[in-house]
Amino acid sequence: MMKIDEQVEYLMQGADFGDPSIAEAMATELRERLIESEKTGKPLRVYCGYDPTSTDLHLGHTVTMRKLRQFQELGHQVLFVIGSFTAMIGDPSDKDKLRRQLTNEEVMENGRTYAEQAFRILDPEKTEILYNHVWLQKITFTRLIELASNFTVQQFLARDNFHKRYDNNEPIYLHEFFYAIMQGYDAHHMKVDVQIGGSDQLFNIMTAARKLMSFFGQKPNIGIVLGILPGTDGEVRMSKSLGNHIPLNTTAEDMYGKVMSIPDKAMPVYARLATEWSPDKLHAFETGLSSSSLHPRDAKMQLALGITSVFYGEEAAGIAQSQFVTTFQQGNVPDDVPEYRLNGDETLLEVIVSQNMASSRSEARRLIDQQGVKLDGETVSDPNMVLEPGVVLQVGKRRFLKLR
Repeated sequence: MMKIDEQVEYLMQGADFGDPSIAEAMATELRERLIESEKTGKPLRVYCGYDPTSTDLHLGHTVTMRKLRQFQELGHQVLFVIGSFTAMIGDPSDKDKLRRQLTNEEVMENGRTYAEQAFRILDPEKTEILYNHVWLQKITFTRLIELASNFTVQQFLARDNFHKRYDNNEPIYLHEFFYAIMQGYDAHHMKVDVQIGGSDQLFNIMTAARKLMSFFGQKPNIGIVLGILPGTDGEVRMSKSLGNHIPLNTTAEDMYGKVMSIPDKAMPVYARLATEWSPDKLHAFETGLSSSSLHPRDAKMQLALGITSVFYGEEAAGIAQSQFVTTFQQGNVPDDVPEYRLNGDETLLEVIVSQNMASSRSEARRLIDQQGVKLDGETVSDPNMVLEPGVVLQVGKRRFLKLR
């Protein structure tokens, strides 16, 4: 069993508050709460919410899930909250424009598979699946006014996303302010000890939730705010709509290959946020990178193996690594390439999109423009070229298709 200080270091790994004094304060509160839990034998209640704005989860979502899992490993109870009410408003925290409001039908359909995907990481026996519409839709107008009286308009307008929209004379709708209040009310209603979220949730967790819990006479939740995982481009946050995501509903080979495609500069943040490495192993990895004692290629293979093992186990991850070496480092085409029978005069662009080798026509065009598409090993640049049977189409580094 880890000592309390070791637990604090383990649980705070990857935290990103943007202010060392806040990080120190949260670590202190966490240490106190862990000591209390150990004395009473009562596990901490640890919460994170997920708004089902799409049907699929990706690696970026798992950053907070793995932190939840770490608490479970230490014997604590996890509340996995599906934002069945908050998703209908949409979190403005990481947006510089109004988010589209989803219908109740869209939200419930999207959330249907979330728990199933989450259990790839979380322990079902130590996880409560909750839907926040159960309590949020019961809030009266009187209670909403009471909750809102804890905040000023200036607090919201000082947030970067709202500030930019205000300066650009873009509309800011009143209902967008409610999101942080509702998330804070979630923490109060469930009487949580710890709330986990991405760094874009700093205001919602560290201000809204703690303020409302104090207002109701509760001990404020401890916030653990984690860094945001960039996409495979290494630049912007992982997003399905941007085509830079690594989905959970994929194969070990695909996940391994996608991690191998990230730029070298992104390796440290992937190691901190997407592996299950101990602080010592993480430190050794980062030291090896900074001192150049660890070759970037070898480092990335360690990273891809570590991440893929989390979701598919060490054996499947090892097979994925072997296939990657055979296929890409030795320049071979895989033996099990799927086949596609051409239907008339289909163009390169049409086949790439219809066979899900790219998520959209625009992504397909981008891959072609970036010389990421080949026929029998030769780069092609015309998206409208008519394809002929008998060749192997390659899109990116990992997707192959035999044309018949």
